[in-house]
Amino acid sequence: MEELVKFVQNEFVTKKDFPEFSAGDTITVFYEIREGEKTRTQFFRGVVIQVKGTGLLKTFTIRKMSGTVGVERIFPVNMPALQKIEVNKKGQVRRKRIYYFRELTGKKARIKERRF
Repeated sequence: MEELVKFVQNEFVTKKDFPEFSAGDTITVFYEIREGEKTRTQFFRGVVIQVKGTGLLKTFTIRKMSGTVGVERIFPVNMPALQKIEVNKKGQVRRKRIYYFRELTGKKARIKERRF
């Protein structure tokens, strides 16, 4: 059964080439928004908190600060509205899911940058 699912995913689902990123990276996601008959591109820039799943079910969560309020958004990787992803900074963290980042404020909320 798993082989059949993998075959269908590889053959019939169009894959988009997005750059590799992981938890702690600061990325910008450009996605399309439809309002009635009009469409526009909006971006969401923030820190990746987690990357979850594989294949078609892969999702990632981004957190940004909007004023003093933290905003999180979950994006499926194969969402048709996703246009492109830019990696702004690579972060150096010790975990794959940095939920502790939600409680940090000020200077403690900084993530050390990883050198290429």
